[in-house]
Amino acid sequence: MTIKIDVDMTKCQHYGQCVFEAPDIFRLNSDDKLEYTAEADDSERANIEAAIDVCPMQAIRIVE
Repeated sequence: MTIKIDVDMTKCQHYGQCVFEAPDIFRLNSDDKLEYTAEADDSERANIEAAIDVCPMQAIRIVE
């Protein structure tokens, strides 16, 4: 099963906390701006949910 991930880039302040929780999904580019994979395998769900929880701007969500 595939999970769809959405990051509201108008809210995201590129703190990168999500990168620590789900490094296979979220990353900071060379300009320290967030990049992410919009779809992930269900096996990443726990990491993605942890990233959602630590995001200080609450900019990440799973699209059901």
